Amino acid sequence: MSSLTRQLTRLIADKPVDKHDLKAAQLLLMDAGANIIAGQNSIPGRKLLKWARGIAPQGDLNQLDPARKAFLLGALCHILEVDDLHRASVVHPGCIVAPVIFSLAAGQPGRNALTAFLKGVEATTRVGMAVGPQHYQIWHNTATCGPYGSAIAAAHLLDLDEDQSVHALGNAGSQSAGFWQFLDSGAETKHLHAGRGAESGLVAAQLAKEGFTGAPDILEGPRGFFAATCTNPPTENLLARPQDPWQVHKTSIKPWPSCRHTHPAIEIALALHHEITDEWSNIDTVVLETYQAALNLCDRPQPESVYGAKFSLQHCIAIALKTGQVDLASFDKKARTVSGELAGKVSLIASDEFEKPYPENWGSAITLKFSDGRTLAKSVSNAKGDPEAPLSQLELTEKTASLLAYSGICEPEKILEQLQQLTNDETVPDIVSLL
Repeated sequence: MSSLTRQLTRLIADKPVDKHDLKAAQLLLMDAGANIIAGQNSIPGRKLLKWARGIAPQGDLNQLDPARKAFLLGALCHILEVDDLHRASVVHPGCIVAPVIFSLAAGQPGRNALTAFLKGVEATTRVGMAVGPQHYQIWHNTATCGPYGSAIAAAHLLDLDEDQSVHALGNAGSQSAGFWQFLDSGAETKHLHAGRGAESGLVAAQLAKEGFTGAPDILEGPRGFFAATCTNPPTENLLARPQDPWQVHKTSIKPWPSCRHTHPAIEIALALHHEITDEWSNIDTVVLETYQAALNLCDRPQPESVYGAKFSLQHCIAIALKTGQVDLASFDKKARTVSGELAGKVSLIASDEFEKPYPENWGSAITLKFSDGRTLAKSVSNAKGDPEAPLSQLELTEKTASLLAYSGICEPEKILEQLQQLTNDETVPDIVSLL
């Protein structure tokens, strides 16, 4: 029997592509491009750019090799925590696959680039759906499953054949890594995960083009990916339902710059804000019911950093309830001071109601209890930005425009137009020149 990577390669190669698929890919690629450009206007972004210019010939980022470009773009894309998310795999595919497109296909026709993006997202999310929930408790799926996606995207752009693509996947998988330990200290490692995920697969594909071989059974082998990193993985998900729509159609676009696990709660808290006006001071308790993975990652009663606040359900709920908005300024020291008292009243509960549908659906419920004995409750089964509750075209455009404006680049309208026109076979914009 063929190895799993060969079967995955064939499944992806055989999937037809239509205009609706290309449009979905264009929206995600536009979102990722805006995240990359905006990521430079951050403390980690400035560190990454200083490093990159230090190793680039004459300090010119466009003279970096494609793999280093992919690393830089992937890391920048994941900084602001407002990049996309595929729920069933718990992978952020855009920050892994888009850097390969912008590194290898800048100046090339959009259709071929979007097709590569479709294939890369399909690979990384299908591997992600096959690792199981135990994997996510220690391993960061975007980092571990990402190299498979960047390898397949690069394989398409480099015109690799089936055997070469299998070799690329073998060596991409052997570079899978990335732990959640950084959350305990608020370190900047998560950005490194995205950068390395993008870079590793691209390098593996480049080597495969030169005849460099990789393990064909990297996924299922006794010393391979599943054996090393997964407990009882649902490996059948890797190749399940090959006739389903491309996974880009099942990928969520974030409206708020925080961990996606916080978004169902943010959506509810924003809705409640408009009902309670200034009554938040009379709230005795705030009870959040959600799924266990959200608590495992985002139970932070007193975050001490911007990044910690982005991974704090307590802070996100409190700032949304109190101010009625969540944006890039909602996580700094001033915002954490504003939310502090109310965040201390938030308690978290894992509920079967939301645990059973996870990870296909990410839902939550919030109950407010007031000092006069009243209660007020709301719930959502999916968060804003999910395929079941997508952002409108206007909201997508506004989000992209705001990120480009935040970046500080000149003529942000020009790059917005280029990103929007990719499905019309406009050429892929040179993102690196905007950094």
